[in-house]
Amino acid sequence: MRIAVTYENGEVFQHFGHTEEFKLFDAEDGTIRRAQLIRAAGSGHGALAGFLKALKVDALICGGIGAGARAALDEAGIAVYGGVQGSADAAAQALAEGRLNYDPAARCDHHEHHGGDCGHHHCGEHHCAGN
Repeated sequence: MRIAVTYENGEVFQHFGHTEEFKLFDAEDGTIRRAQLIRAAGSGHGALAGFLKALKVDALICGGIGAGARAALDEAGIAVYGGVQGSADAAAQALAEGRLNYDPAARCDHHEHHGGDCGHHHCGEHHCAGN
């Protein structure tokens, strides 16, 4: 399984649509076999979903995420584990072992105030689950 984690300074970055780096983990039999940092190609949920699909990502671990991003990732066949905080490495290991604590309803609530565009504010300024 290939896991992508929104990444900033070793932690799960809390705003999917503004992710500048992902940490990719290749996991097998509950163990992380390989990890690497990748600069995001583009911004916004559509570009990032396509980027992750091209990298053959199976699962995404993130903090806050909007409905449009969830739909784009679902269309790309990528499972979403939102509302996660803390160490990116620990989160990926927990998912590989089947014990990741996440919020299946994690989202950015401020999307409806700005026509669905998360680019107006940082997630932490509003009501993103996981913050």
